[in-house]
Amino acid sequence: MRVLAALSGGVDSAVAAARAVDAGHEVVAVHLALASASPSATPGRARGCCTVEDSRDARRAADVIGVPFYVWDLSERFGRDVVDDFVAEYAAGRTPNPCVRCNQKVKFAALADRALALGFDAVATGHYARIADGPGTSTGGRELHRSHDLAKDQSYVLAVLPPQRLATALFPLGTAASKDEVRAEAAARGLALADKPDSTDICFVPDGDTRAWLGSRLPAVEPAATQPGEVVDSSGRQVGTHDGAAGYTVGQRRGLRLGVPAADGKPRYVLSVSVADRRVVVGSADELDVDVLTGDGVVWCGPAPAAGQRLGAQVRAHGAELPCTVESVGGLEGLDDEASGPTSGAVRVRLDEPVRGVAPGQLLALYDGTRVVGSATLTAAVRAEHATLGA
Repeated sequence: MRVLAALSGGVDSAVAAARAVDAGHEVVAVHLALASASPSATPGRARGCCTVEDSRDARRAADVIGVPFYVWDLSERFGRDVVDDFVAEYAAGRTPNPCVRCNQKVKFAALADRALALGFDAVATGHYARIADGPGTSTGGRELHRSHDLAKDQSYVLAVLPPQRLATALFPLGTAASKDEVRAEAAARGLALADKPDSTDICFVPDGDTRAWLGSRLPAVEPAATQPGEVVDSSGRQVGTHDGAAGYTVGQRRGLRLGVPAADGKPRYVLSVSVADRRVVVGSADELDVDVLTGDGVVWCGPAPAAGQRLGAQVRAHGAELPCTVESVGGLEGLDDEASGPTSGAVRVRLDEPVRGVAPGQLLALYDGTRVVGSATLTAAVRAEHATLGA
């Protein structure tokens, strides 16, 4: 096949491109220039991806691998669909995952569409995930599965990809036994970035101070986002104040500025955030436990599950898989919970055991064994005894 390999400047994408060459594909490498949104990071600290340094590392890797190299400027698309979306989600009191949005809107949409228009058959990336042919169609269908290295598995952030995107995606590292194996392979291939640290930051917040970064941008999106307001407990009693509700996240413990201690003397955590009302609600650790998750913006990677089906749920990029039962798929007009409201293209699951600190805006990924069933963006997370469920 003619394969466009996305080189981020890291070791994973470089080895993935080299493996695509070894597989006999005609490979061309491209680095995404997002410099207007992601300046160079401070030397010596873990960085986000797509910096100027990363572009140079990607070019050197392409030279070693022996493939043509290009730089594509997708900074405008990245700014609109990832950076602006990130700010808008926090302005609405939600907690987004920008890596999910980047995969959905940039790497496997803008990049993939341009690649297909230029005659490429597939896009290869350094994600740790597997694509397998599944049953049910004449061609077997394309299924997204967890990688062999579960510690590095990235299928969670790829669970937003529908079948048509999976059909043109290649993940050569999905069968890697470990990240150490990938680094050793990079060294053996003469790739200078074999020991390069993994990216851990939000790439467009280079100093890592997300709250300060948001504070300079939120007022233009939602004036109430950085205005003072009340911090109240779950009974509605004021226990403190804040300088802006946006930027607080469910489960947060530090920086709450509480003037009234809890009756039991135990720490309190953020339970919910309402930017429009300028209100942050705090409570005990036990009040963070939820077992009914509702999400919309559903993307199924294959056939949709049926009500009553047993699946696994994951709510964080490197979180545990939680056994659950699908309660509803489709419209959920029967829900009384205001945080959910009447929706379409939604899903609701009940966890076997409660999970702590789940926030609206997080991605809910559903699994059947190692296969990704689909995903939804969480709109509500509650305890079953506090939710009035429709039929």
